[in-house]
Amino acid sequence: MARRLPILLVLLGATLLLAVTVEGQFGQRGGARGRRGFNRQARVASAEDFDGRFNFCRIVFRNALDGDGGGWSVDYPRADENLSIRLSELTKTPISLDSDGAPNHLLVHLTDPELLDCPFVMMTEPGGAFLDPNEAAGLRNYLLKGGFLWADDFWGEYAWSHWVRELRKALPASEYPIADLMPDHPLFSAQFQVAKVPQIPSIGFYFGGGTSERGADSAVAHARGIQDRNGRLMAVMTFNTDVGDSWEREGDDPQYFLAFGPAGYALGINVVLYALTH
Repeated sequence: MARRLPILLVLLGATLLLAVTVEGQFGQRGGARGRRGFNRQARVASAEDFDGRFNFCRIVFRNALDGDGGGWSVDYPRADENLSIRLSELTKTPISLDSDGAPNHLLVHLTDPELLDCPFVMMTEPGGAFLDPNEAAGLRNYLLKGGFLWADDFWGEYAWSHWVRELRKALPASEYPIADLMPDHPLFSAQFQVAKVPQIPSIGFYFGGGTSERGADSAVAHARGIQDRNGRLMAVMTFNTDVGDSWEREGDDPQYFLAFGPAGYALGINVVLYALTH
């Protein structure tokens, strides 16, 4: 049975306030990572990394000259680490850990054979992405074989149109239409009840005022999806929102965290659980 979002607010809010009081930042296993993170080097996935537990897999991609986005590494690595930690604490999902006890999160290219070992992958700021024919074929093969893609953090119609153009190299519109996910979609109640897609700005934009990073052009946050021919949701795209920043910035500022962390984690955990179980 799904829990109510206010419960998550209480749990995560209490965790943050305790950590700020005692340590000034999250630095011990069992809590999410703050500004310093784990100080780990980027790790490209290899077959040996997959031990049957959850790995957060992030797609590495090139940026197009005419794109709109900061690149694959936005929110990396703390978003990947923090969501993995919270997933292990708020669900029964076992996560893969390295020899230091840190989440074993991985980087993958769309042409890597290890892509097929990731049941869940994430792309950040896809409004700037470029996919060549081999990468598009890799993405298509991955999704049609049962994989799940989450694309997050792109704002405004130009970024959306650019992403759709690249995505259509892999999934033609005639076969795979894009549709907004309705509030009663089971993804929104996979564990937590998420009533609407939260609009989460980057921490820098938030303290400059407001939540819509492109003004009227990005006023409404959306979750849009693509199904395979059997009706399985295989891609979700959170547009006009930066869900990943709510995980990355957990230890940076209590005001930002309390405003966006609970909603960001609720949606994040729901998406991962849905991807792992469908």
